[in-house]
Amino acid sequence: MAQITKDMAAARLANVTEEKRFWVNDGRYINNLDELKSAFESMTDDTYAYHCNENKSDFAKWVDECIGDNKLAADLKKSSTRAAAVKAVSARVKFLKVKVGF
Repeated sequence: MAQITKDMAAARLANVTEEKRFWVNDGRYINNLDELKSAFESMTDDTYAYHCNENKSDFAKWVDECIGDNKLAADLKKSSTRAAAVKAVSARVKFLKVKVGF
């Protein structure tokens, strides 16, 4: 796996373009990984289950295709609960922020 550079980390923490925002079925939009973490912390388990179940993994797909973080996408795909998803995103955001120098 390629080393994550400071610029790559910064790009993964940045807002996506408006057309790449994630629409959550509770009506909110997610623009970046910090917002994804906050959304996981406050969304209901039903909302999480709508987007992540045996048939789909919407958050992992968005992180992979729009954020460009295949490691986090793989971790989210393995997260069977909202709590596990919070943990995965929290750890990745912390790692990326250290890389950037926050």
